[in-house]
Order: sequence, then C-alpha cells, then structure tokens
Amino acid sequence: MSGLNDQSCGTKNCRTKLLLCVALALILVGDIGAYLVQTVGRTIQVIGFKLPTENGQWITADLFKPKTATEENPVPMVVVCPGFERSKETMTSYSIELARRGIAVITIDPYNQGASSSTMQKRSATVEGYGVVPMVEYICGTSNLNYINKSQIGAAGYSAGGNAVLQSAARFGARQAKALRRVQSKNSASNNGVSDAELALARAQNRISSIFIGGYVLTLTDVILANVDANVGLDYAYYDEGAFRTENGNAHMHDAPEALRLVNSIYAEDNKISEVKIDKIYGTLTNQTLRVVHNTKSIHPLMPYTPAHVAKMIDFFTTVFGLNPTISSSNQIWPLKELFTLISLIGAFLLLLPCATLLLRLPVFNSLVHPVPPALPVPGRNGKVLFWVMFAFSAVVACFIFIPMVRATATLFPQASAGMQTWFFPQRINNAILLWAVANGIIGFIIFALNYKLVGKKNGITPAMWGMKTSVKELAQTACLAFTLFAAFYVLLFASYAIFHTDFRFTFVSAAAAFPPKMLLIALEYLPLFFIFYLANSIRVNCTNRFEGQKEWVAMLINALGNSVGLIMIMVIQYAHFAATGTVYWTQEWLYTNLLLGVTPMMFVLPYFNRYFFRITGKVYLGPMVTCLIFIMMMLTGNVCYIPLK
Repeated sequence: MSGLNDQSCGTKNCRTKLLLCVALALILVGDIGAYLVQTVGRTIQVIGFKLPTENGQWITADLFKPKTATEENPVPMVVVCPGFERSKETMTSYSIELARRGIAVITIDPYNQGASSSTMQKRSATVEGYGVVPMVEYICGTSNLNYINKSQIGAAGYSAGGNAVLQSAARFGARQAKALRRVQSKNSASNNGVSDAELALARAQNRISSIFIGGYVLTLTDVILANVDANVGLDYAYYDEGAFRTENGNAHMHDAPEALRLVNSIYAEDNKISEVKIDKIYGTLTNQTLRVVHNTKSIHPLMPYTPAHVAKMIDFFTTVFGLNPTISSSNQIWPLKELFTLISLIGAFLLLLPCATLLLRLPVFNSLVHPVPPALPVPGRNGKVLFWVMFAFSAVVACFIFIPMVRATATLFPQASAGMQTWFFPQRINNAILLWAVANGIIGFIIFALNYKLVGKKNGITPAMWGMKTSVKELAQTACLAFTLFAAFYVLLFASYAIFHTDFRFTFVSAAAAFPPKMLLIALEYLPLFFIFYLANSIRVNCTNRFEGQKEWVAMLINALGNSVGLIMIMVIQYAHFAATGTVYWTQEWLYTNLLLGVTPMMFVLPYFNRYFFRITGKVYLGPMVTCLIFIMMMLTGNVCYIPLK
C-alpha cells in the first residue's frame, strides 16, 4: 500500500512539474510571438516612453518606428488615441498595420487611462484631445524625431479617441486661423505686404494634416468643422449601439446630418450634397479638403478588431500621405499578436495551479492542506427543483440589479461619476460593477443560509462538508499564499513587458497589464468589497454544487453558467432589443452594458479556479483570495481612473 501511495505521489509530482513547464512554455511562446508580430520581425522599433506635460501631468505612449525611417528618409507619423476605458495596447491593430507600411506611430494612453496621469482640465477632449494635443506639439517641437516628416502628421482615434483627434484638429486649425488673421491685420495696418516666411509661420500653427475618426460622430458640428483644416476620414459602425444619440437616431451614414456636415464643410453653399456616397472620396488632397465616409458592418466595441475597419484606416493614411505600400490593406497581421498574448494569458493563469501546489509543500504553507470534505448527498426530487429554482432566481437577480447599481453610482460616488479627481473609489465604471458584485455576494450568502436551514439540514448536509471551518492564523497563512501567487503572476507580467514590451492582454477582454504604483493604493479600496462576491462564489461552487456521483465537468459547467448567465442575459436583452428595434434597450447605460463583454469571460472561468484551489486545500478561502487579487487588479488597470495628481 505504501508503495502505491509513493507511486501516486510521484505521478502527481510529475503532473505538477509538467503543468509548470507547459505554463512557462506558453508564456514564453506567447511573449516571443507577440514581440515578433509587434515589431514585424524586428523591422519596427517599439519604444515605451513618458511625456511630461502641463500642470504636472504626463502621457505614457508607445512609439512604433520603422527602421527605414531616417533623417535622410523622413516618414509620416500618426498619433493614435484609444477610446473610453481602453489603453494604448488595445490599439495595436492601428499601430502595427500603419508601421508595417512605413508610417511611424505614437499610440498614447489618454489622460485618466492606462498609465497616463489624470488631467486638471474639465474639458480635456476640447483643450487637450485627451493628450493628443501635447503629443503633437512635442512631435513638432522636438529635434529627437528627426526622422519624421513634420508636414505629414496625422491622428487617428476610436470612439472617444475619435472625438479627441477631431477636437485636436479643430484646435490646431483655430490657432492657424488666428495666426493668419493676425498677419493679415498687420499687413492692412502697415501696407508693407506679408512675407512668405510670415505666412508659412502662421500656417505652421496647424500641426495636423489628416485625421481618421473611428466610431464617433456627435461633435461633427458646423462650429467645430469650421476650424478643421485637415483631410478627414470617418468610419462609423453600421450596427453601432450608441447610434440612438445621433441626429437621425441610427447608424446609417449615407443620410446622417453629421456625415453630411463633414463632407459639405468643404463646399460652397450652392454646391453642397444631399446624400453621402459611402466610401467615395470627396474634395482634394492637395489643399487638405479630402473627405471620405465609411460605414463598416460591425458593432461599436469590436471596431478596432474588425479587419474591414482597419483596412479603411490604412487606405486613408496611405492615400493622404501619398504612399504606395507593397502590402495591401487586407493583409493584416495584428490578429496574430492578439493570439500570442492570449497564449501568454492562458499560460499565466495555468501557472497559478502548479505554483500553488508546490508552495503548499513548503513548511510555511503545508499546514493549509486538509482532506477534501465529503461531497453532498444527492438531492431528492424536491431538492433538485429547489436547486434549479435558486439557479434561475440568482440569474434573474444578477441581471436586473445591474442597471439600478449603475444608477446608484451617481449618488454613492458623485465625484468619480462626474469625472472629478478623487481618492474615494475613483473608477467610474468599476464602481457600478463593485455595487453589483457586493449586492450579488450578499444575496448569495442569504440564499446559502436559507437553503441549508430549510432543506440541506433536513437532508443530511452538515457544516463539515463545506470546508469553511478555519482560524485567524490559517486565514493569515492563506492570505500570504494568495499574495505570493499574485506576486508571481505580476512579476512574470512585468518581466514580459520589460523584456518584450508585451503583456498578457487579449483585446479588451483581459487587461492583464503592467500598472503604476498608485494603482495598489486604489486596490486597497476595491479588493475588500469585491471579496464579498468572490467568497460567496467559492461557497456556492464548493458547498452547494458538489454532489456524490456527479460528473465534475457537468458540475463545473453549471457553476460557470451560474456565475455568468445573469450578465449574459443583460447582453441578450440589450442586443435582442437592438436587433428588433434598431435601438438598444438600455440607452443611458449602454456603455456599461458594452463593457460587460469584457467582464463576462472572467466570471465564466472564475468557478474553475475556485474549485481547483478547494481541491488542493480542502477549504473555500484560497480560491477567492487569489482570484479576487488578480481579477480585480486586471479590472482596475483597464479602466478610466480619476486619481488626483497630488
């Protein structure tokens, strides 16, 4: 018998070490693959930097420099601005594809997002372009970028980033107009004429020659367009969920007043058009009046990940910059980078499992290992009915309390909801998810207690089957182990970023990214409250749905669905109503529901981790501690955050 046990233990050791090697291999393959794609086989230099700006603010950015760009062979440059709740890493489809075609790119973290600072400006889009304006000023004013053709500077943005580049172009255009009026006024007063140098200096106030607006039309007004002296491309998703805010209330650009104003801004009153021909180029390139409107068939959050949209963006800039790339716009490699970072993410998550197993063998942690409690007895007919009734009830509650929680944030977190700097829960979107999680966690505890008192106790279920009995010392040890695993996860992530300048991010679903130190202080506010939900989930997974004779994959699928079906219902209602009527069901809260697309996958996989950690410790606590630390830090680093500058 002893030999058999030793053999079994040896087999487990081999499996643990094998899983550790596989996880590390996945991370390495993902990192190297993402690096090679991002640098286009090392033909593009990718450099991260930080630009100090006014009022003690700063912008973090990534520079994509083609190696063909030199002082003797200057190239155009495009500044890329992500949208709301996005960071520079989510726009690599723009960055990589433009750089592949000989265009230098600087992709920024907008103010209040990513690793950039907050801003003192209440009208940041108008005044600063969320950071585009100071970045363009830097490009034009520095001698460091001597490989840039400073007469060919463009800007591209998606969603709120689209508004940022439009506002930036209007701001620079207004400066140019003011400078020209000043020169003309001087000429009228002196009658000495205006020199070519004076005119050139006045025109140089317009720093941006071309802009591409993705997924935003609300500020295409006559007042703003009157100051835009740049070529403009526009692409609005044909199925944009936010289209109810447009003047026609839909996303069809052929007769949209916003698109018509954009095109007609270059024409005299007697030559204006009454309908926009989608994909047709209007105006002329030489005097910066080129206009083109697209209407790609996509939804709002997926636009930067839609090849047809990316191709239109590529075609616009290669046209306005007079380039003839040998690579067609449909030839895109950015999806490979997303694939490789996904591989790294999977590897990083897998790594937690063997690391936890190995750490539990150390003397400092081995006292945390307990026998797995016996499974619950198979419920009778009434018990099964009650189980599914509670399953449905929990899903319905999770679905229909989300929007009320969103609305409650304006009252409970007024400063963050108004976009004001604050140390008190400064993340506008995460505040809504926080309230939803706390409410669901409390409801989960109540359901668990009632279920035990009314049914479980009468059917042979005892507290010994839950794995909940513990001590303060054991909880402290468990917390230390959880922090060790959290540290291992992020040490690998920071190392990957330092060596390969890539992280474990997959589109907008996961924000496993490096973060500034201040984010740790913010985490201290959010983690304790979110833990209510994570602990309730671990209890639900391991104490109420773990029956004798039940197939594990069936149990885990039920748990995964139970944890995510409420959020899935929100999206089903939202998009079913959208498909039927052309307008989303929740309009004022449409951005919050859109962002659930990134939260739901995390909720689906959460029970699997909680079950694994339960099986290796015999307790319900390690799983929620580890997952809460990592998942919530991922959420915090991927959201708009109004942290005070001082």
